[in-house]
Amino acid sequence: MDGLQTWVINLDRAPERLARISRQLQRLALPFTRLPAVDAGALQDSQRAWLDEPAYRRKHGMTPVLGELGCYLSHVQAMQRFLASPARWALVLEDDVLLHDSLPAVLQGLMHHADRWDMVKLSAVHSGTPVPVLQVAPGHALAVMLSRCTGSSAYIVNRRAAQAYAGALLPMSLPFDHVFDQGWRFGLKVRLVTPTPCGHDNQIASTIVAPAGVPRKFHWTRRLPAFAYRLGTESRRLRYGLGHVLREKLASDSPT
Repeated sequence: MDGLQTWVINLDRAPERLARISRQLQRLALPFTRLPAVDAGALQDSQRAWLDEPAYRRKHGMTPVLGELGCYLSHVQAMQRFLASPARWALVLEDDVLLHDSLPAVLQGLMHHADRWDMVKLSAVHSGTPVPVLQVAPGHALAVMLSRCTGSSAYIVNRRAAQAYAGALLPMSLPFDHVFDQGWRFGLKVRLVTPTPCGHDNQIASTIVAPAGVPRKFHWTRRLPAFAYRLGTESRRLRYGLGHVLREKLASDSPT
């Protein structure tokens, strides 16, 4: 794993989650560095200022939760820490991820084909309608996504992607996992490994929760701007994905 740095995002008040993922990484012989997560309960005014609440409400049709801002800023910090290191690639993990035994082989395959991607999702909430373009490990393929694929519990980035994210992710106007895979926005080759070598540990409860008794989602009549935004985003995602599938096909058909 030369050139790869693994970062685990973990709240100071969640040592049991750190212990859980530490055991998984030790089993897979993957050394890691803990990245203290930004705690939503102790946000500074300068950090709160990074939330563009009007844009969030317009794009997402919901009231933002400060836990989402803490998560978002934690991932931005992961990019900054990676760029300050000599590593070529960063594996970024949230501490509620479930790591499958195939992960090391997938990582090796991705690093062997490092020219084919800038950011690769290793876990997914939605399928993403993947179109496989390259086998990277037995039973696992690098794929272009044609539809939405949320989740950010496990992904790998190169320095080009980290630089793009560090320079353009802020301010926050959507949850992190709704924006960082918009390859057309950042000018990146965004991919997914299918089937994913990581999943979500359902035995761990999320730390991003809305205050009790406060409805987050707006009435559908107030969500029309969010529906319009999502329609535009998914149209761009489909055009981007089809263009990248065509590029991959042309590259594979080219004589060597």
